[in-house]
Amino acid sequence: MPRRSSEDSSKRNGSARMRDVAVRAGVSTMTVSRVLNEPGKVSEEMRERVLKAVREIGYLPNHLAGSLSSNRSTTIGLIVPSIDNSIYTQTVKGLSEVLKRSGFQLMIAESGYDPNEEEELITVFLSHRVGGLVLHSTEHTPQAIEKIRKSGIPVVENGNIPKEPLDMVVSYSNRDASYAMTMHLGRLGYRKIAFASLYSVHNDRSQDRLKGYLAALKQLGHEPDPRMVLETGRGLAAGAEVVARVMQSVPEVDALFCAGEVLAAGALFECQRRNWSVPGRIALASFDDVDLLRHVSPSITTLRLPRYDIGERTARILLSRIIDGADHLRGSVVDLKFEVIQREST
Repeated sequence: MPRRSSEDSSKRNGSARMRDVAVRAGVSTMTVSRVLNEPGKVSEEMRERVLKAVREIGYLPNHLAGSLSSNRSTTIGLIVPSIDNSIYTQTVKGLSEVLKRSGFQLMIAESGYDPNEEEELITVFLSHRVGGLVLHSTEHTPQAIEKIRKSGIPVVENGNIPKEPLDMVVSYSNRDASYAMTMHLGRLGYRKIAFASLYSVHNDRSQDRLKGYLAALKQLGHEPDPRMVLETGRGLAAGAEVVARVMQSVPEVDALFCAGEVLAAGALFECQRRNWSVPGRIALASFDDVDLLRHVSPSITTLRLPRYDIGERTARILLSRIIDGADHLRGSVVDLKFEVIQREST
């Protein structure tokens, strides 16, 4: 009778083994282990070779098998306010790339800036037994908080640094970033600095950006003027409307800080349409260093935020909790900071 290979036997029993992967890939079991557990220590070519063998024979690494046996999937749920906002792209990329290397997948949902919708999505993710959650918002309904805490799964908030984290945080401080940009404008000599942001209802990021702006005005010795604080919707048209409104109500305004990159671009286009010189008539500053702000003329002064790093570190801290049981990471707050980028618009 012909002898069955160990690979055939493992497939017949429904579970391929690490040595089967090694045989298929033509490498040692140590190399397979390194690819699966420490992918950064092997070459890209070797990593692809081993992962191809993993896929071909259906090998399930021990940590994934443990995840499944404990009724948790290898899916991580991410909830963002809006899936059509480009600022989340780099965070999603950083998350996905790290998770994929460890055999996990990312599932994305949109809350529409609505905490009740976020609660419903959290309920759906928990019903699918996700291995962990990533929440961009840091304001949640009491019911959502209770459900998460009862589930016991690791959670990372990454849209802001809240006073009372749910579990772990990887982000930057919106308040500190807004403070830094307003102070930067003040030090450049601007005295009538207006501020525009998205509506602050159910948006702690906008709330904190306003707090940072007001704190900087106080530090600079400038009296806040309610006419120079504007909230608006999203889009280029909203940015155009904001600059027109503030110039009409406060003609002496000399700088506008838009707490959103699309608002800043819309404001610039409106200034150009009206033949208002930037920064001669009014200076413009933004909140996120997207490509558009670098390539318009004049290029726009902005805050560079560590979007990709936030995604990467979020994935790593989640995987440490899920795979390694690193309970000492509970309550961790990782502040990745930001950078003021001075350009032509100021």
